[in-house]
Amino acid sequence: MRLAVIRPATAVVLLLLAASLGTAAAQPAGNVPRVGYLLAGSHSDPQRQRLLEAFRQGLRELGYVEGQNIAIESRWAEGKDDRLPALAADLVRSKVDVIVAQSGAATQAAQQATRTIPIVMSLSNDAVGSGLVASLARPGGNVTGLTIMVPDLAGKQFQLLKEVIPKVSRVALLTNPANPASAPFLREAEAAARALGVRLQTLETRNPQEIDSAFAAMTRERAGALLILPDQIFVSQRRQIAELATKRRLPSVYGVREYAEAGGLMAYGANHIDLVRRAATFVDKILKGAKPADLPVEQPTKFELIINLRTAKAIGLTIPPSVLQRADQIID
Repeated sequence: MRLAVIRPATAVVLLLLAASLGTAAAQPAGNVPRVGYLLAGSHSDPQRQRLLEAFRQGLRELGYVEGQNIAIESRWAEGKDDRLPALAADLVRSKVDVIVAQSGAATQAAQQATRTIPIVMSLSNDAVGSGLVASLARPGGNVTGLTIMVPDLAGKQFQLLKEVIPKVSRVALLTNPANPASAPFLREAEAAARALGVRLQTLETRNPQEIDSAFAAMTRERAGALLILPDQIFVSQRRQIAELATKRRLPSVYGVREYAEAGGLMAYGANHIDLVRRAATFVDKILKGAKPADLPVEQPTKFELIINLRTAKAIGLTIPPSVLQRADQIID
């Protein structure tokens, strides 16, 4: 048997060819589905990055590997909702296969940019009241996904305040009237306040510059506690809000764990990590041929209570053991 002799020059060519084939095999194919990810938050915010990673984890659990059989193109509004329409339009021009929107404002911007590309909302508030879908059971358009809104969430947050401060008689409520999803939360909060015999001081804040004046008004009216309605502006300024509440010794409850991690007293609401991870399931179904109009909008199934004991000590408040026992996380 004669052995083939490979000359040095030929060997180089073969090595280069093998390398190029290996590189091509590692590269995603040209028809890999592309997911546009639209966020209202800041790219530098570790909490927003954590949510994006939860979505990636959800995709991995379904067999998707970024860079191999799926691609993600993210667009960040850096806490400025007025940037969302341009970013959504950019994703549409990029011809992504589906858009995942991580807030109500982001979902609205995406819906205004396209009525044909499927949109998956992951953290929307009042999807029906905002006109994003016709109903939760039958969305009816190109939008579906998950909502953070559940009946009586505000009532449960008020009940927490009453358990922690039984004698509270006046509660300040911070809301952004420019957010259409605030209206149903406000109605719930007003009903809960009446049921508990608490006077509600509603303070409207449309931008970060108005937060200081809102807290000054709380002090003048001698509010005994604080409730924050869901809004991206408040989430972006959560550290400022937590510091102001602590400075004025105002026990506060929020709907998102990031507030408690930033120094807020208590947070009770839907588990956002779980919701964003579940958004991957909608993407998977749509990429496999399902239509958003036929996919019912899902509500939260996991809730969490976070208590910041450092803040409680700073404002001279003792959290009852009955409340501490129900906490999913205690920051001490």
